[in-house]
Amino acid sequence: MVTLNDIAIPDSELVQKATKLVKEVSPEFLYNHCLRTFVFADLIGRQQEMKYDRELLYLSAVMHDLGLTEKFDGNQRFEVDGADAAKSFLAENGLPEAKAELVWDAIALHTSIGIASRKQSEVALVHMGASMDVGGVRLQDLPREIVEQILEAYPRLNCGEAILELIINQVKRKPRAIACTWMSEIGRCHIHGFKCPTMADLILKNPLDKLI
Repeated sequence: MVTLNDIAIPDSELVQKATKLVKEVSPEFLYNHCLRTFVFADLIGRQQEMKYDRELLYLSAVMHDLGLTEKFDGNQRFEVDGADAAKSFLAENGLPEAKAELVWDAIALHTSIGIASRKQSEVALVHMGASMDVGGVRLQDLPREIVEQILEAYPRLNCGEAILELIINQVKRKPRAIACTWMSEIGRCHIHGFKCPTMADLILKNPLDKLI
């Protein structure tokens, strides 16, 4: 059985630089979430005997929420802001284009249910690791004692409510960027008076229908 002791973080210079960046720009709860995402992803990958590049998996997981940080919060949905920031950082530090593109996909698609799981192993695993840590998805697939070790090593620090607050703040600031995404659902549920176009609105108000 795979244990937490088997999950050593890759130790390349690039990994060290990426970890340093994430730690500098992220609140502690978010930094811990990113590390847990990698550990959960790696455990799942080992359990399922998947083939993947552990360094690329780590880089994708540790940087997957850069778009939720103040430094990299731009005008796009946070997954895309984070993917752009990560790809730029990796390119500046010499990672080949194809590998940087894979990291971009893993970060940009990490919330894309039904899509990420059909992509390359690294992309699928970041999605699964993040889903497990944020929503407890498939948590029952891991032994309880390993999960407890992970939480002891990387405490949650009220992670759920804290991440939700970051997302709500972004929804308030850039409602157009999150229109027709899962984030608009959070806006309608948690922001009084929130209004944002839905996909149904776009379909039913299509100006092409008036030209017929």
